[in-house]
Amino acid sequence: MCSAMQSGPRLVGAENELDFLDRQSVTLARSLSALEAWGMIMTQPMPLMQLAFRIRDAVASKFGVKRVGGFSGRVPEQVEVGQKLDFFLVEEVSPQALVLTERDRHLDVMTCISVDGRDISITSSVKTHNWFGRLYMIPVRPVHKRIVARNLKALQASVA
Repeated sequence: MCSAMQSGPRLVGAENELDFLDRQSVTLARSLSALEAWGMIMTQPMPLMQLAFRIRDAVASKFGVKRVGGFSGRVPEQVEVGQKLDFFLVEEVSPQALVLTERDRHLDVMTCISVDGRDISITSSVKTHNWFGRLYMIPVRPVHKRIVARNLKALQASVA
């Protein structure tokens, strides 16, 4: 289970083996399912995100990393395990948890959206496999934390 309030969020690997781990939470005015929370965040992506993903794809593809294309802004009302949400694979879905992954030869990424009543948590974990994965994470690490914080703050405001 992904719930940060019960046994802890799902991580892409053992915590002591991770190269990146970020957990952030907010309390909302009303409860949402994990997919509803993800949908509200993704239907209003940050303006510079598409540009950032275009730059990422242009640079990373020269090193054999597949293009991800960024976030479409479209989220279905229902998803099933094995389905894709943009470039993420859905590994778990329930009203309380949405676990998304992207894995390649350079790194494995897992994002876990957890719900406990009105509390929403986003836990992101990364395990790198080689020098390129570690290099890739240098700019991503600080930016990712700011993006998640901004997204949670916007979600909190939109549910107020």
